[in-house]
Amino acid sequence: MNLFINEKQFEFWKLRRARIPNITIATNFGISRQAVSKALLKIDGKIETTLREMAKANKIAIMKINPQLGVLLGSSVPLGVDAIIFVSGNHGVQVWYEHDGDCRACEEYAKCIELLWDYADELNIKLNRTADPTKMAEELFVKVKEVV
Repeated sequence: MNLFINEKQFEFWKLRRARIPNITIATNFGISRQAVSKALLKIDGKIETTLREMAKANKIAIMKINPQLGVLLGSSVPLGVDAIIFVSGNHGVQVWYEHDGDCRACEEYAKCIELLWDYADELNIKLNRTADPTKMAEELFVKVKEVV
């Protein structure tokens, strides 16, 4: 699900998450720094609302939320496992549950690897090379939890 794809505010948000200063964003778009700040406040609110709604819909108890990074950490009430909801510029809003799976037998194997690499790149997180999406997800989520 990608709720923000056509919003200029979301473009600003992705740039800020990539550690581009507001003044640089403003200069690149030919607008004031204040306009960028207002747009970021609005999109942060939309992202937080989306993260909270996804948590509610998936019965995830919220532990931490960071709309500036687009991350919600929680625990699945029915499944009894940790969960992470994140906003990806390339993949929209995603919900992941911590689990041990047999990824080699899954039809989504290649998609999972692509999503995990893309999300790590979006957050400027370096991952060890592995062909196991479960191990990649574990490493990524440990590192995400450190920054949230």
